[in-house]
Amino acid sequence: MAVFGARLQEESGLVLMPLDPITPDSRHSSEILPPNDPDSSSRAHSAPASIELSVVVPVLDEEPNLRLLQDEIRATLRPLGITWEVLYVDDGSRDGSLGVLLDLWRQEPEVRVVQFRKRCGQTSAMAAGFDQARGRVVITMDGDLQNDPADIPCFLREIQDGADIVTGWRKHRHDGLFLRKIPSRIANRLIGFVTGTRIHDTGCSLKAFRREVVENLAIYAEQHRFLPAMARGSGARVKEIVVNHRPRRFGQSKYGLGRASRVLLDLMTIKLISSFSQRPLQYFALLGLPFSLASGVFLVIATQSGFTSGAGSGPAQVFLLAFLLSFLAAVYFFLLGLLAELAVKASDLHGAERGRRFAALHVSPGGPSDSA
Repeated sequence: MAVFGARLQEESGLVLMPLDPITPDSRHSSEILPPNDPDSSSRAHSAPASIELSVVVPVLDEEPNLRLLQDEIRATLRPLGITWEVLYVDDGSRDGSLGVLLDLWRQEPEVRVVQFRKRCGQTSAMAAGFDQARGRVVITMDGDLQNDPADIPCFLREIQDGADIVTGWRKHRHDGLFLRKIPSRIANRLIGFVTGTRIHDTGCSLKAFRREVVENLAIYAEQHRFLPAMARGSGARVKEIVVNHRPRRFGQSKYGLGRASRVLLDLMTIKLISSFSQRPLQYFALLGLPFSLASGVFLVIATQSGFTSGAGSGPAQVFLLAFLLSFLAAVYFFLLGLLAELAVKASDLHGAERGRRFAALHVSPGGPSDSA
């Protein structure tokens, strides 16, 4: 994630607060990261690993909700007796969200703020939060008060019981039927069918991750909803729990049917990464098979035409040319498959080393099983 975070920082103007002038000995002075410093992400991770929980909250025009959300998070986490932080990632808000976040940062030592100078999307906001988070467990949630911070202790218990990722299920969802619920149900079934990871609610932002998971996942576009499926391919253990979902009190929803096409495209990308890239030679061989068969047919026809009409006849030359083109196409796809196999092996695309590390976390018998 460090490389991704540095690139995101350069392209979108990612800035970690403070932005306003403060004295060198002021609180959080160690968190000042110049916006164009490519080493800022690595320096953020050089802090002592004493924080047990990081809560990442992407924010886009949620000014009326932020203080209430912080009050709820504080009321939930302080009685737990653990060290924690909240990272609010402002995704180019145009209302007063950034001002509220700065006030919270000045008032509460657990609050950190990341700002995008332009809107980059929810997935980019989560990736930036992952990159700056210092906790051993990272929890993501929306900033619209629909996710309930009171569910966080349940996520922490599942992580302590051995899960690598815990995802929320909004079983009793308070959203519009036709614009939110029905499209979400269709998308969840489609995602489960394509990826093989059966989760009731892939779109729920309330999720918990072990640090080892978020450090090794490169996400982009709208792919935050596919994180459980992507991590499961590397051996991560995924659990699902029912969470409380509340009606939106302030502001407007940022979701709509317009996101469906982007989700479908990302689903195709995930399927390509998780399935096609496992056996690229096999898939390219299947693509080349029709050309191989066609080349055999054209060769037989060209041979027969040569015997009947002469080797230099027009039909024989046409079928001979068709044979050569088809044969070359078959060889081309075969060589592409070999090249893809080498690329996948060299890049460790499916994280064999990460898979072994995830598996090592669950060597004791009787651990919790995956749920879907």
